[in-house]
Amino acid sequence: MSRSLIFSLLFVALAPITTFAAPKSELWSYWQQSKESSRATISHQKWKSILTKYLSVNSVDGVNRFDYAAVSDSDKLLLESYLSDLQNIDPRNHNRSEQFAFWINLYNALTVQLILKHYPVSSIKQIRYWSSLFGPWNKKIAKVAGKQVSLNDIEHRILRPIWKDPRIHFAVNCASVGCPNLLPEPLDSQSLETQLDFAAKDFLSSSRALRIEGQALILSSIFEWYSDDFGSTEEEVMLYIKVLVDSPMSLKLDALKEIKYQYDWSLNDQN
Repeated sequence: MSRSLIFSLLFVALAPITTFAAPKSELWSYWQQSKESSRATISHQKWKSILTKYLSVNSVDGVNRFDYAAVSDSDKLLLESYLSDLQNIDPRNHNRSEQFAFWINLYNALTVQLILKHYPVSSIKQIRYWSSLFGPWNKKIAKVAGKQVSLNDIEHRILRPIWKDPRIHFAVNCASVGCPNLLPEPLDSQSLETQLDFAAKDFLSSSRALRIEGQALILSSIFEWYSDDFGSTEEEVMLYIKVLVDSPMSLKLDALKEIKYQYDWSLNDQN
């Protein structure tokens, strides 16, 4: 390999990442199977214990913040044990609701573990690999039912194409201030609809999701990156949003002349 090529690769690896291209929803058909007759449940008690201890809810800015710096060695082992438990399960042997909770909780717990392994960092985007220079999302970091999976696999090849539910974007958490809140309770198959509705309304009630500046609506970039999941046109996306916000805000949205998109990649820690 030439010296110039080496320097070029290093430049790409070390350069700050300023743009984010959201992956398309592309089905990984291996995960389509389910056993709807199954009533077996998957325990997320260990994950609940971690969230109860280290997640602060209702902070001043409305962001649920995780105290990565305070996590004890024993609780890091507890998190590792939980993730090991999930990776020893074949979710295809469970019904769809149990699978949904499985994948969301796995995604969020893997993300927390990823941050813990690299902490302190100021943003998840600082965690890069040679195989994934734009953040950690393409790195295969878990093995489920014999398949190596990445965070992008879970969100864009399993959750989005199988469930086709835009509320997925309010339930998965990328450890960033701009992201919808990390939920204080693990997703539970018996409470999915309630939890997903809460996550959506909680986010849409925050300035991270939308706010008005002059005649412009400042929207979370989530609605731009994944616009196809919320509607086929900008008008349909806005209709989706207006259903979830309160009536006064919904009326204000009709009068706005411009839409801008923003996202805060700062880490959702307590420092």
